[in-house]
Amino acid sequence: MPEPTRREVADQDAYLLRRQREFRLAAEYVARYCSRVPQVLKVALFGSVRGALWAEVPRFREYRRAGVEVLHECKDVDLAVWLTDLGCLRELQKARSRAVNELLRERGIGVAHHQVDVFIMEPGTDRYLGRLCVFAKCPKEGREECLAPGCGATPWLAQHEDFALRPEALRTAVLLFDRSAQT
Repeated sequence: MPEPTRREVADQDAYLLRRQREFRLAAEYVARYCSRVPQVLKVALFGSVRGALWAEVPRFREYRRAGVEVLHECKDVDLAVWLTDLGCLRELQKARSRAVNELLRERGIGVAHHQVDVFIMEPGTDRYLGRLCVFAKCPKEGREECLAPGCGATPWLAQHEDFALRPEALRTAVLLFDRSAQT
């Protein structure tokens, strides 16, 4: 397999930058829809979609074998959402789906609802509580992900075994919505 050309690397980088912009737009759409849920206090974007992409040898075989670096591949959107009440998680799940559907309708940009990870946070403490479930039924029978301890104990609040949100992950987050700023 020949080494990727400079043009191929440039095209790949351009694609990865475009996808990051599309994910940022998806974050804005989802934040707007989440802001309509009264229990949502704040929404913040963090992770690789938030900042400048860095060069790395990617998972793509032709680049990995040749040791050629391209920009980091954003695979999903990471949103932190602070809630006053966990009873709105199903409504929040619907808001996420409506937002990505509207993005597709209005802009022709496809981002699947499961590509928007919503990290549920506790107000005041910034303690991570779990992620918004991606399934239509919670817990979903037969899904290995739903077997993590505590998953689905609060409906629509997914848990991931051995996952802990690092506190520094939110230090550089970009605030997309803040209810306290609305007053």
